[in-house]
Amino acid sequence: MIVLIAPENDVPNEIEILHQLFQEGLEYYHLRKPHKNYEAHLDYLNQINTQYHNRIVVHNFHELINEFNLKGIHFQEKKRIDHIDNPGQYFKNLNMFGKTISSSFHEPEDLKNCYFEFDYHLLSPVFSSISKGGYEGRGFDVNHINKTIIGMGGVTSENISEFNKLGYNGVGVLGGIWNNKNPIEEFKKMKSHFE
Repeated sequence: MIVLIAPENDVPNEIEILHQLFQEGLEYYHLRKPHKNYEAHLDYLNQINTQYHNRIVVHNFHELINEFNLKGIHFQEKKRIDHIDNPGQYFKNLNMFGKTISSSFHEPEDLKNCYFEFDYHLLSPVFSSISKGGYEGRGFDVNHINKTIIGMGGVTSENISEFNKLGYNGVGVLGGIWNNKNPIEEFKKMKSHFE
């Protein structure tokens, strides 16, 4: 399983590259654009072919799930801590039927002890980040945690097998694709690992 995270700041030909990645079989695209407001999120989604909307998970403006046929919503750590204690209230106005709910974690024990049933969990940093300087990898081994865990941090086609050994069900990638000279080829190499 590969989860691709959107580049924080737009990159040249981003939508075009994204369409190619969807055509190559990308199934989880996390739309994380912290500097974009609600209108800019609408503009972004409207540039993406509607046939791919059901592969997109939003980090911000969860109410977009009511307007687009999206895959699901994601809670970054702070938002999870703020809202998931009273999830009934939070999800009341969201059309979540058949949608995924995921969250970010930075400590394996927090993930292990989280009582809310997320569909999958992003844990970082496993290896040192490619896109964020000074974000040192911590090599978390999660073989003892019986949950669907996606490892993030420093993912490349060369080190994917290391994530398997550490007990991950997939990888979350950002810089490994968006900072690559050939993002489509790199994605294909990563994908072949899971086939």
